[in-house]
Parts: sequence; C-alpha cells; structure tokens
Amino acid sequence: MDFDTFKKEIAAKSEAALTGGLRAAFGAAGSLRLRTRPSPTIPQEYPRDWRLKGGRHWRVGFGKATLLPKDFFRKTYYVAGYSENNPATGVLDEPHVHALWLDDCTGRGALLLISADAVGLLNADVQAIRASLADFVRMTGCRGIHVMSTHDHAAIDTMGNWGPLPRTGRDKDYMRFFREQVKQAAIDAYKDQRDGSLFFGEAEAPDLQEDVRTPVVYSRTLTRLRFVPKDGTRETWFVHFSAHAESLQGCNSRVSADFPGYMRRMIHDETGAETFYCTGAIGGMISMRVEDEQAIRDAGGDFAASTRRIGESVAQVALSVKKEKKLAPCVNQLRQTFYLEADNTMLLAAKFARIVRAETCSRKGTSLGLALRSEMTYLEIGSLHLLLLPGELFPELAYGGYLSADESSSADGGEVNPVPLTEIAGDPALRIVGLANDEIGYILPPNDFLLHPDTPYFEPTRDRHGRRHYEETNSLGPRTAQTIAAVFQGMMRAVQKARKKAEE
Repeated sequence: MDFDTFKKEIAAKSEAALTGGLRAAFGAAGSLRLRTRPSPTIPQEYPRDWRLKGGRHWRVGFGKATLLPKDFFRKTYYVAGYSENNPATGVLDEPHVHALWLDDCTGRGALLLISADAVGLLNADVQAIRASLADFVRMTGCRGIHVMSTHDHAAIDTMGNWGPLPRTGRDKDYMRFFREQVKQAAIDAYKDQRDGSLFFGEAEAPDLQEDVRTPVVYSRTLTRLRFVPKDGTRETWFVHFSAHAESLQGCNSRVSADFPGYMRRMIHDETGAETFYCTGAIGGMISMRVEDEQAIRDAGGDFAASTRRIGESVAQVALSVKKEKKLAPCVNQLRQTFYLEADNTMLLAAKFARIVRAETCSRKGTSLGLALRSEMTYLEIGSLHLLLLPGELFPELAYGGYLSADESSSADGGEVNPVPLTEIAGDPALRIVGLANDEIGYILPPNDFLLHPDTPYFEPTRDRHGRRHYEETNSLGPRTAQTIAAVFQGMMRAVQKARKKAEE
C-alpha cells in the first residue's frame, strides 16, 4: 500500500486541522452506526472433523491462467506497489493466477488454494471470488478456498491505491476478468488432479534477503512441497519464501510477476514442474538484495536483469532441497473470522472516497467506533503447519526478537507486545503465509508503533533514535498485532481440544 504523495499533498494543505477533523467525523459516524446497527459478535470456531490419520494417498491438481487482459494495450491500467498514477507502459512478463487442488482422500473434500500475482486483495474481493466459485464448490465438494497474493509490486492495481488519486486505480472490468481467470485456473486444477505422494523439504537461502527496518528478524527458510504423481507425469511444487516481490522497484512501469515469475520459470525449465508460490512474514520490510543497485540506478534504473537473477537464485534454493520427508495424506483446517479496529484515518478517507473497497462495520471499544472484518486460517498439511494471515506481518511478531526498552520508539520493552505466534502455536517451525484472504497492510509490534503527532497516518515520522516510521501510515492501527495474537490463541485452544478428541 502506498499513498505517499497523496498523503503529503493533503498534509501540506491542511496539517493537523484536517486529520483532527477527519477523526472527529469518522468517530461521529462510528458512534451513529453503533446506535443503529452494531456489528454482531463472531463466535469462536471449532474444528468439526479433525483427523490424525488421513487417506491412502494424495490427490493434487494444478491450474493457471493469465492475469493480463486482452485490452491491455488499448486501455489504461496502473502498476501497483510504489507511487500512484503510474500507468502501465508495457509487459515484461505475464502475471498469472495459480490454483492448487489438494485432497487427502479422506472423503471430507479438497482444499482449493489460489495464488495470484497481485499486490494484494481485500477480503471483499476474496468473498467475491468465493461467491463466483459457488457452483464449483457444489459440484466438487470443495471444503475450503483460500486466496493468497504474492505481493507483486509490478502487477495491475487490484486495490485502488495506485491510480490518479483521488480517483481509484482499480478497474471494475479488470476485477471481473480477474475473477473469471481465478475460476478458470480452479477448474483446470480440478481436472488436472492425479493420485500420488507429497514430499516436504526445506533449505536456507544464502543472504538473498534484507531487513530494512530494525530489528533485523526474518525467516531465511524456503519451504518446498513436491507432489509426485503415481503415473510419472509432471510434478507440482509448492514453494513458500518470505520477501516483498518488488525487485523491479519504483522506477518500473511494466507489468511483471517480478522475481516469483522468474523463479517458477527456472523450476519449470529445470524439472518440468509447475510451481505454486506464496510469501511469508514480510513486514518491516523484508526485501531481496540487489547487487550493484546504485550502478543500475545510475544507468537508468532498469532492474529487469537483476530481477531475473534474483528469481533464478530463489529457484536454485528450491532446487537445492535434498532431504525430504514424505507427508501423510491428511489436511486439517480451522478458519476464524474476526474484527480489527480501523484507526487509520487515511484508509478510512480512501474508503469513503471509493478509492479502495474496504468494508467497515460498527464496533464497540474501538477508537472511532469502526472496524474491519477479516479472517485467518490455521492449516495442517500432514506434519507441515501453516498460519494464513491477512496483511504484512512484522517477523518478530511471529518469531520473537522484539526491541528492548532502550531500542524501541516508545521506550517500552517487548513485554508490551503479544506472545510471538510460533510460541502460541508451540511450534517453532510454524510457517506464516502472508497476504492470505485479505490485505490489511503492515502489522507492527506495539512497542515500536509511532505516528506523526500532528498528522497521524498521513505522514511518516522519526523516533528518538532518528529512525523513520513509514509502515505505520499503511497499517490499520496499533492494536492489530494484539488482536491477531488473541484470536490465534483462541484458535489453538480449539485445535488442542480437537486433537484430544481425535485421540480418544
């Protein structure tokens, strides 16, 4: 998400008066909605049929479809992910949507996983995708659909933030086309399903990433699932790795899948396999290192060649996985919807200006009386455990490593932050899947959350150490991390009960 120029222009014109007026207006609107139609309480979900043993084999299918519309060269589309009003001028490579049909053959139905070369999708768009697949679900018995974005900063704008503000960059016809392509990929994945075995392996990436915000905490682990069909035909790979897909950088105006596209291409060229890719905890901000970055900028700023090299480097890590474990065919999931406090006045202004399609509801106990409904899913694929989260999680919220009181912007220690998610799960190997089923922006530790004192959310500020606090301007607010941790604690209690019942 990036409203930088728009924010600066507004802040320069009106400063604190505007932001204060907006907060008062949104607060009044929230109070009114609370009196008229308060949002209903969301119950704790419990697994209905948790299994410790699965079927005899896996049944997996793969499908993909282009996300490049036929009218691309006849219509103006905007590149998402950096500055606003960046019309696409060409195509470096085609972005795609990929679908993975995953069935443990227990008779409970398969999961449909979707990965799109997109900067992000709001939950309203995910719900629209699920609605468009209602007939598909009835026909196939699919028990769950999860939609992930690769956080591609060279994709066509699917959220609205990157158009000629204050107008949206999101095109209704393109979003209709987007849903149709997702549906086609899903149908192809269903038709492609074959019986076989699923193997799990991992490898550590050799200094490919960088963390541009203190503290330096991130996962270097690349996770690979490799489906091998019994009939000896094409394999399907699932690759999970944590980094922003932004290697083409802000000077780019060409549509591309960024480094994940080159990664998938190399894997296919080397093995014949098709690859489903998803990202991890990338907030804070986890990016890919670019060799000779300044020299490339001095030469005109074309990062196409370096992006290809980065993608191929990630592919080499995936290809290097040696030790594999055969996964038992058993899939369990627990999906939980919940409310998140909407404190960001810039986001709310964009929503009411119809720049983004975020849907707010009334909620007691929030700063403005407003909240967004989102979701998260705990997923077990054999012995591999995944947590599908909305937005861009700061890695320390998953793995620990919080700033101390001396280091943080607030002078508070890590004790004010939530328990890290891996600790809540009791599983240090828990994989975080980011931008799953929603894009709520950055999710930050409370002890290092700092807003501009006069124009909060409109302008970044600097802390007592001189560090710039940009990510806060593209977050929902300071209580997001605590809410996610609390929801996950409830989910894990439910999972533990389900496991005990399954053991009886």
